[in-house]
Amino acid sequence: MKTSSGPSGHQESERAGFPRDPSLAPWQSPHVTSNEAISLLDRFLAGDSSRDEVLRAFQAAPSVDLGYARVDVHRSLRKGFPEVIYAEGKTPEQVAGIAFQISQRDDRFLATRVKPEHVRALRKKLKNVMYHEAARCVTYEKVPLAKRPGFIAVLAAGTSDLPVAEEAAVTADIMGNRVERIYDVGVAGLHRLLARLDLIQQANVIIAVAGMEGALPGVVSGLVSRPVIAVPTSIGYGTNLRGLTALFGMLSSCSSGMTVVNIDNGFGAGYAASQINSLAEHSAQAAAPKAASHTATVRKTRRS
Repeated sequence: MKTSSGPSGHQESERAGFPRDPSLAPWQSPHVTSNEAISLLDRFLAGDSSRDEVLRAFQAAPSVDLGYARVDVHRSLRKGFPEVIYAEGKTPEQVAGIAFQISQRDDRFLATRVKPEHVRALRKKLKNVMYHEAARCVTYEKVPLAKRPGFIAVLAAGTSDLPVAEEAAVTADIMGNRVERIYDVGVAGLHRLLARLDLIQQANVIIAVAGMEGALPGVVSGLVSRPVIAVPTSIGYGTNLRGLTALFGMLSSCSSGMTVVNIDNGFGAGYAASQINSLAEHSAQAAAPKAASHTATVRKTRRS
């Protein structure tokens, strides 16, 4: 075994003729996605699959080692969505390599903070890659996810906040949510926000993006009964301190029902909003049979 010193000074192994990870054991399946897991369990319950077949699928190796990255191929099984690629700091070839591995196992992926050179590398490797320039994101879908009931509202205080707001919107959309974009509604012109209040109040979750002093999320949170996710941006003059002023203002807000993510973290807000919206969907599905049963009981009582 040869060793060499990497850029950080650490010893790196070079295993000539041997992969970094052992190959799959004979009983292991190459991968299993969340949809495949559901299908397998349904077939098992119906008697169409054996217990051993199901066990083999779930014993699949949970990651793929590319040398420069270990791709978590079980992320969608645990979280309902594959590992998201953070492109900043990665070479175009690294982003394309990670994306290709995910595409072999899942129907979709999301890459954030991409540059045009990342996009070119991805398009050489895969078809159906969509570049969202304003959001600095790339999405890929073999089959679009069905949209959940209801919607997520993404609010931006000003046009300068749009890159972060769009990152949140694209993230929520690719994860299976309908998104309503409501932009340029900062508190400097409060009438612009109030004119859209009826629509905002109908959302299941609200993402409010603002720089400067970061006042928008607190104002919105005081006007709605929905969860509000506040996103501070680094937009602002000197004492904005690259977003710290907005962050501290949001963290110090007296408005109830508001939570705050990191500066410029539109992705984190979109992901969290999707998880909250999925809970609303599950609650509605659980309530439907009860409502139907109650309606049937009422009708039966009236007839008698």
